[in-house]
Parts: sequence; structure tokens; C-alpha cells
Amino acid sequence: MKLTMNNIILNKYDTMRRCFSILGFTSLVGMLTACHQNRDSKDVAKKAGADSVTVFLLSKDTVSKQITFPAELIPLERAEMYAKVSGYVGTLKVDIGDKVSKGQLLAVLEAPEANANYAQANADVQIARSRYLGSLDAYRRIVNAAKVEGTIAAGELEKAKSLMMADSAALNAARSKKVAFAQLKDYLTIRAPFSGIITQRNVDPGTLVSAGNPKPMLVVENISILRLRVPVPESYTATHTENPGINFTVDAQPDVTYQAKLSRKGGALNLSNRTETWEFLFQNNNLQLKSGMFATAVLNLGRKAPTFLVPAAAVATNQEKRFVIRLKDGKAEWVDVRNGINLGEKIEIFGHLSVGDTLLTRATDEIKAGSSLTPRLGMK
Repeated sequence: MKLTMNNIILNKYDTMRRCFSILGFTSLVGMLTACHQNRDSKDVAKKAGADSVTVFLLSKDTVSKQITFPAELIPLERAEMYAKVSGYVGTLKVDIGDKVSKGQLLAVLEAPEANANYAQANADVQIARSRYLGSLDAYRRIVNAAKVEGTIAAGELEKAKSLMMADSAALNAARSKKVAFAQLKDYLTIRAPFSGIITQRNVDPGTLVSAGNPKPMLVVENISILRLRVPVPESYTATHTENPGINFTVDAQPDVTYQAKLSRKGGALNLSNRTETWEFLFQNNNLQLKSGMFATAVLNLGRKAPTFLVPAAAVATNQEKRFVIRLKDGKAEWVDVRNGINLGEKIEIFGHLSVGDTLLTRATDEIKAGSSLTPRLGMK
């Protein structure tokens, strides 16, 4: 009887142990299943977050930017005075800094041979004139005598006419030669071509000058009006100034701001630096500014029509292209663009785009064309 009770107790103990084992295994399986499901949920959430992107709707806006350019001041007119004939500087009537008027005598050259040639040409004219008057008188007398039939032979009349015409041609040639020598003589006087100021003097009285001298005798500049020339880069040549004026400063007076008005544009690019010259005129009434000064010009540039403006981060660049990413039907598209005016946080772009297109706020070449994306509208 005692053995039987022990067996019963052992059997109950085994049964309870098996039950606890089953319960432990079931709990372990449940925990593992829960962990696996939790990890899968995190992976799904992570994947969903990677495909969700911030976008904005493309629109056009007015482009305006203030840009600083280097500039240069040059005179309205500038003339380098060279000698046209060889001679010595006899009289020099001006020096650097002198103000001159148009037509004012600046210098006189001495060239004895030029004066001698003119005197000889004048004498040749007098001789030719005397010969012409003599042959003309003889021809007229023969013509009058020929009115009586048989008095003058026909050959004599033609001979007299030919001599008179030859002397007339010789007189005209002598007169032309005299005019030419008179012009050369006139070259001995140097006069101001316009009103201005003498900015260079490279000769002294007694200096031998000729047409082949490398340096000019004098330089005259009209600085009552100065040209402010601004080299504008190619990317800005299609813009326009928002007002006809421009502000600029010079190193000599950095605390003073001057204004000039737009006069003309070059119309072509300088092939050496790909810039177009824009010229502004400055009324230098008090002659406070000098030609040759460097200046810093500030231009307010804009477009005549609104253009596309996007966040700078919306434009991506790789080794092959520059592009934005457009979202169409949930798929990513790479659209090639060209940059325009850079406004810092925003940039002007040109490409095959339309108003209302959905673009990614931040573009990167890691987002491949054709990728499925979930848009999230953000601030442009």
C-alpha cells in the first residue's frame, strides 16, 4: 500500500513538471514571435520613412539682385598728339594740367625744308600762271586773226590751242602742289582737337620729332564727363538695370558715393574674359574724379519677366549634369536645368519645367530616376 502511494506522488510530480515545461516553451515562443514582429514593424517604418520626401510646387517669381562689379573710369575723349612731319619743337605753349580750348595752339615745330618747299611751290605757281596767261593771249589773237579767211593756217590755230591747254594744266598742277606744301606747313602747328586738359607732355623745346615717334608729343583728355565702364559677366548680360543710374565708389574717396547713368552696352562679349562692357556716364563737373581710377560699382539687376526660383538645395550636381528631381505619378524624374542668378538661399533655374510641377526640396543623385516616393508638402 505504501509503494502505491509513492508511485502516485511521483506520477503527479512528473505531470506537473511536464506542464511547466510546456508553459515555458509556449511563453518563449510567444516572446520570440513578438520580438520578430516588432523588428519587422521597425523595418517597415524605416523603409516608409526613407521613401517619404519633402516637396514644393514650382512657381515663377520676380528676380532682383544687387551685385558689385569692378569698374574703370576713362575720359569722354582722349587724343594723342603726334607730329605728322619731321622737325624740331620750336615753341611749347602748354604743360601737364593746363586746361585748353578747342583749336588752341599747343606747340609749333620748326622745319626749314617745309618752309622752303612751300616757297618754291608758290614760285612755281607764279611761273605757271605767267606762261598760261601768255599762251592764252596768243591763242586769242590767233583766233581773232583766223576770222579773216586765209590769214592763219589751220595747223597754227590747233598748235596755239594745245599750248594754251598744256599751260593751263601745268598751272593747276602747280596750284595743287602749293596746297599740298601749305598743308605740310600747317602740320608744323599743333592745336587742341577739343576742350580738355593736358595729361601728358613728352617733349621739350628743341626736341626732334617725326611721324615715327613711339610716344605722343602731348595727350589731351576731356574729363568733364567720365565714362564708367563695367565688365558684366555673360550670365548677367540678359538682365536689365532696375533704374538708369548706378552707384559707385573710388579708392581715393571710399566714403563718398557717386552716381552715373547708363549710356550704352557693348553688344558683344569680350572673348578673353566672356564679359560685356556696360558704359555709364558721370558728370565730372568739379573734376573731382580722375581718368584711370578704378571704381567699385553696385548694380541692381533684374529680369524683365518672372522666372523659376527654387531653393538652392533643390538643385543637384554630379559629374555629368545639373538637375532637379520632379515627382510625377509617384515616380522620381531627373530634369536637366541651367543656373541663372544666384540669390543665396534661392537660385534661378531654366529647363523643361512648368508652373505647378512638384519638385523635391532637397535633390541628390542617391534618389534614382524612377524611384517610388511619398511626397510631403513643405515650405518652399
